[in-house]
Amino acid sequence: MADSAQYFDLITMGRIGVDLYPLQTGVPLTRVETFGKFLGGSAANVAVAAARLGRSTAVITRTGNDPFGAYLHEALKDFGVDDRWVTPVDAHPTPITFCEIFPPDDFPLYFYRRPKAPDLEIRTDELDYFAIRGARIFWITGTGLSEEPSRSATLAALKARDKAGTTVFDLDWRPMFWRDPQEARPYYREALRHATVAVGNLDECEVATGVREPEACAEALLAAGVELAVVKQGPKGVLAVHRDGTRAEVPPVPVEVVNGLGAGDAFGGSLCHGLLSGWDLDTTMRYANAAGALVASRLACSSAMPTESEVEDLLARASSPSVAG
Repeated sequence: MADSAQYFDLITMGRIGVDLYPLQTGVPLTRVETFGKFLGGSAANVAVAAARLGRSTAVITRTGNDPFGAYLHEALKDFGVDDRWVTPVDAHPTPITFCEIFPPDDFPLYFYRRPKAPDLEIRTDELDYFAIRGARIFWITGTGLSEEPSRSATLAALKARDKAGTTVFDLDWRPMFWRDPQEARPYYREALRHATVAVGNLDECEVATGVREPEACAEALLAAGVELAVVKQGPKGVLAVHRDGTRAEVPPVPVEVVNGLGAGDAFGGSLCHGLLSGWDLDTTMRYANAAGALVASRLACSSAMPTESEVEDLLARASSPSVAG
């Protein structure tokens, strides 16, 4: 592998692709005439979100050996994300994802990842285990567990990491990537044994734990082995519970939603930023919520990730008497 002497604040591992988003809002795909092209995929977006906040980040993933793959390399570099562990797969094209935009809460996704996405061809013998262990935060996703050889590589990376630093498991449940939710649970449980932080919404927590009530989800995730459980509750905000008893329940930041896709990745990158900064749980959750809200108020995902000043400005406006009133 390439030289791994540089240690990163964050290394993510998992999905990447090209997002083609309609430039018309409230219009079905059958009538859309123009699209914007963006870097996409949860692992890539989280790395971009943290890089926007000044963190050194890299992503472990694979693309097709095609022009879209070349575009993703260019986009990662433009966002300041190290692409040394982004390698080509000759056999499969770079995935494309379309969405429809019906604000405030309907954003159907259409994944073109068949017969197989290159990011599911990450292999155990190609991983840079020294870099994975050396990163301050290592981030993996549920999608990476959905097929071999990515599944074995993800679990091998977690075992090599051995809870060094902070290891985040983004539950990232996408039902179209699995034949059966029951098939996913054993692999989710194994990943939770090696993670220190778990992040997911109620659907994702239910797949991982079998329970759905937010408090029960947090308790089940802690019991599965993590130190911090972060349960996203949609309109009710986010619940975070630490093994030491510390907890935070933070309401969402009100914004006019343009496209809700990518908000969770902005939340994830900002969560990493807060953990790296040593902030208390409440501050970290409020900051991550605000970052997610900013992306929800914008069209794109990766290029919409906010800077520190943008997040701080939204938090200041949200807490001012004129806004609160």
